[in-house]
Amino acid sequence: MKLTAYKAIIYDMDGVLTDSEPIWKVAMEAVFHAVGCPLTKEDFQKTVGLRIDEVVRYWFHVSPWENVTPTTVEKMIVAKMVELLSEQATPLPGVLASLAFFKEKGLKIGLATSSYSILIDTILDTLAIRHYFDTVHSAEHEQFGKPHPAVYLTAANALGIDPRQCLVVEDSLNGVISGKAARMTVLCVPEKTHFPEPKLILADKQFDNLNEVVTYFKENL
Repeated sequence: MKLTAYKAIIYDMDGVLTDSEPIWKVAMEAVFHAVGCPLTKEDFQKTVGLRIDEVVRYWFHVSPWENVTPTTVEKMIVAKMVELLSEQATPLPGVLASLAFFKEKGLKIGLATSSYSILIDTILDTLAIRHYFDTVHSAEHEQFGKPHPAVYLTAANALGIDPRQCLVVEDSLNGVISGKAARMTVLCVPEKTHFPEPKLILADKQFDNLNEVVTYFKENL
């Protein structure tokens, strides 16, 4: 694939811009344990890439708890995430280099994530990268989260770019499916704390990190 075929690149956030998946696990483990729904590492894998309200509804259906509403549990997890991300969020390898590279090459840059706006703001401000993005969109504003393509289609529309001229950077299977369903070209940088996922072969190309993405496109302008 040649970079000249594309006019925009849209990043996922969790596991792509920052290693937030382990932080999500800490926050969810603490809150779910507190309400009487302890989860294993394997359990967490089942909901990677979903919106937090979908995660909470899923586990409330599988293992209902008492005395606390799912909405309250959701707010507890988000509050814990804001606290932890403000303290711990750092950019993953190649994030800053890739943002600068694609900006220099004239691509529009978007963010399309399942995370809530308050968490997007926390990460963009903590990493000091907000200025790179031409549009930022949360699936909380969509009827359906990933793997539905809505969040990517909305981001492409905000950028004014045909979805077929958009690159996507994802780390999870749900995200890859979302990007492909939007008819975009999906680059997958698998999140290292996930169990190996053979189905990620659905992505158009896989890389170990974003530095590799930059190297690839420098050689394929």
